Amino acid sequence: HTEKPMLYKVAGAWGSHEGSILLWCFILTGYGAAAATLGRGLPQGLKALMVAVQGALGSVFLAYTVFASNPLLRIAAPPVEGASLNPLLQDPALAIHPPFLYCGYVGMSVVFSLAVAALIEGRVDAAWARWVRPWALAAWSFLTVGITLGAFWAYYELGWGGWWFWDPVENASFMPWLMATALLHSAIVTEKRGALAGWSLFLALGAFTFSMLGAFLVRSGVLTSVHAFAVDPKRGVLLLIILGATAGSAFALFAWRAPKLSPGGVFAPISRESALVLNNILLAAATTTVLLGTLYPLIREALTGEAISVGPPYFNLTFAPLMAVLAIILPAGPLLAWKRGDLRGVGQRLWVAALAALGCGLLTYALVSPRKALGALGVAIGTWLVAGAVVELIERTRAFRIPAGESWRRLTGLPRGAWGMTLAHLGLGVFVLGACFELGWKAEAAEALPLGGSLNVAGYHLVLETVGPREGPNFESERALIRVSRAGKPICTGEPDRRFYPAGGQTISGIALCYRGASHLYMVLGERRKTTAGTPVWLIRAYWNPWASLIFLGPVIMALGGVTSLSDRRMRLGVARRREQPT
Repeated sequence: HTEKPMLYKVAGAWGSHEGSILLWCFILTGYGAAAATLGRGLPQGLKALMVAVQGALGSVFLAYTVFASNPLLRIAAPPVEGASLNPLLQDPALAIHPPFLYCGYVGMSVVFSLAVAALIEGRVDAAWARWVRPWALAAWSFLTVGITLGAFWAYYELGWGGWWFWDPVENASFMPWLMATALLHSAIVTEKRGALAGWSLFLALGAFTFSMLGAFLVRSGVLTSVHAFAVDPKRGVLLLIILGATAGSAFALFAWRAPKLSPGGVFAPISRESALVLNNILLAAATTTVLLGTLYPLIREALTGEAISVGPPYFNLTFAPLMAVLAIILPAGPLLAWKRGDLRGVGQRLWVAALAALGCGLLTYALVSPRKALGALGVAIGTWLVAGAVVELIERTRAFRIPAGESWRRLTGLPRGAWGMTLAHLGLGVFVLGACFELGWKAEAAEALPLGGSLNVAGYHLVLETVGPREGPNFESERALIRVSRAGKPICTGEPDRRFYPAGGQTISGIALCYRGASHLYMVLGERRKTTAGTPVWLIRAYWNPWASLIFLGPVIMALGGVTSLSDRRMRLGVARRREQPT
């Protein structure tokens, strides 16, 4: 559509089913080329098998593109103007959201290929884990950014004031992320101690399997969602066949080969290995919980014809407790020694973090109104994670126990992988703080206001000053001017609007954000109505979202940690060029 801004003309290429599959194949081919080019440190046999499996995956998806989703078919009567991109998708965050998400999804294909190649060759050892970690880390980092961009888009584009709704398509991107997170921790045990080799292989196969499951869910027509690309059951059946054949053959190979794998090193119940095993058990249980909540309504509707929905209450009761336990044990893991750890010593090093968490939780419960025990508990857990990451850094540098110059030397000499782990754990704590505070103390108000009318939310006074027309590049809008004050002092102005797109005949609401530190005052302009007296009024909705910025800042810090770890020289051992041996 010629009136679209250039960014959306480009993004429109992957805004449809055929274009998104083309993007999938393009990224898949790119990963295959990267694996073949960079994997010079791999044994020739393993590399040949990996490239062969990667090529087979590429052939399968290219065949699907050609025979079921061909983006290059001719149109008998080309229209003068295209149908334009869905207005909800005409947003900068969502324009770059699919490429990042697909780089995460498809990046798991290299991990999958390495796992299958290792199973065929019977080589699963510390070297294999070292080779698989950089690919898993790259895919995990891309997926983290992609999910965050999607959550931010839902937050300020859909106009409902939330950032995560446990939509089945949201879950489809979250499950591979959970599996990849478990794999990153499991592969460390396999690399350092030679243990959990079979489990690491299982996670490597499962991460890409969940990626393919996500592709099936959004393209099969089994889901109705703003995220869904297609409603053609035939395409869905073909994707289901690809999923079954690919994952089925890989897991069959795993079932045949796994019993022959070496069990690896022995470790005590209190050790870093045990902490990572518990971490993996909780992540696997959380993934299973999300999978059941996503697929159960589809299975039940297929069997009984009864449509039900599984929403936030289910996930709050099942997923949240598992993640709370995981967060509580997480700071202790890096402080435990390999093979046999000292739990009392870890407790002595973490007492300051525990005291900070307890103090912040109690202060939140005492000072923040209304009092909410679960919200205060969430703040305590988030503080525990942040303080635990700081304590971990202090322990690595031996700060306050040796001269400052020596501590600084240790700090600047820390491997980038150590910095990456600390940043990832710190980012998780920042996210937990934001999510728990926003969910616990969010406030909202809605009222139909005439010009000059006002409403109050969380101590803020909003006045609707004007509403007038505004022309956009490919839309017509009605924009409001809302003045915000608190205790009589001007705070900010917001300009939410309602946009009408003539190309598709759709109307959407554009929101306005007033930033107050890490918190947001969120304003939405609704439809125009008339009172019985004929006076025009507009539905104004306002939300107070405390600490909402931390929800998006946390994952950005986590992704930064992933990129930092990926830049570590040790992470490049698996792809480094072998030094020529003298003859």
